[in-house]
Formats: sequence, structure tokens, C-alpha cells
Amino acid sequence: MTEGTKLTGEKRRDMLLHWLKEAGSPLTGGELAKKANVSRQVIVQDISLLKAKNEPIIATSQGYLYISMNAGGEKNAERIVACLHGPERTEEELALIVDEGVTIKDVIIEHPVYGDLTAAIRVSTRKEVKQFMDHINSTNAAYLSQLTGGVHLHTLSAPTKERIDQACQALDDAGILIKD
Repeated sequence: MTEGTKLTGEKRRDMLLHWLKEAGSPLTGGELAKKANVSRQVIVQDISLLKAKNEPIIATSQGYLYISMNAGGEKNAERIVACLHGPERTEEELALIVDEGVTIKDVIIEHPVYGDLTAAIRVSTRKEVKQFMDHINSTNAAYLSQLTGGVHLHTLSAPTKERIDQACQALDDAGILIKD
């Protein structure tokens, strides 16, 4: 994008899709706004329009992410696991999971009024765990699990079921996993 050239409407949304698909990692609204030479608010509206057209875009703590299938089109194994720990063990929990080659897609809590509340996390590496923790700490944001006394769910995703089994074993060994 050349300096001063503003992308408009459908062309801008096409470029947003292109940039998100090519990035392979989250892009912030600010980064996208700079590339398109528009405000962040315009990007937020464009993302909403793209989501309404069923584009698989999610908002994570690191920015917007386009969700695509594995190479070859096969779907990852997924499992929802129940966990219990205080805020001080969050980084440990996330590291135990990603160390087994597993992605933490989200966190889910059951709220007494609103029902299930889900927030995207999308971390797959220790570097992403550190970025997530730095973001939590720099914003002084509360963890959703603090609303439920530490009880929460995570959707885990990995190329194989065995990797998820290994991550669950690591969580169990650490006393974090809630078993049936």
C-alpha cells in the first residue's frame, strides 16, 4: 500500500482477507489500519462484515487471525478439557500444553447469567504464551476463570489425538486437569 492511498469498500475487505491469509499469525487492527490507510474503527467494521459473510476470522488477544485447514485439508484433532487453578498458574498451564505441540484455541467458563462465555486465546508456542501473559499483565485484565473460582475449559487442537493425550497427562501430573 503506498503512503496516502486509501483503499475503499470491497477492495479493502479483499485486501484484508489477503493479508490475514498470508500472515499465518495474528495481525492487530492497528497494523491492518496502517496497511489500508484507514482508521482502526473502519477495520473493526470490515472484519464484522467479513465474519457476516462466514469468513473464518477470529479476534485473539494478539490480533485478528484467519483460520484455515491443515496442509492437505485434514482437520486437527480437538478436545475440550476442564481445568482448575488460580491465576498464578496460568502461564504454567499454557506452557504445559504448548510444550506437547498443542494449540489452546480458547477459554470457556459457565456464567450463572450469560451461560457459556468463550474467549479466543490461540497460542501454540512458548513465545505466544509469553506474549499473551505480557498482554494480560500490561492491561491488568482479569482472567475469565476468576469468575468461577478457577474452573474453566479449554478447546485444545493438535495434528494428532496423541499430542492432546500427552498435554492432558502433563496437566494431570501438575494437578490442573479436572477428571471425570
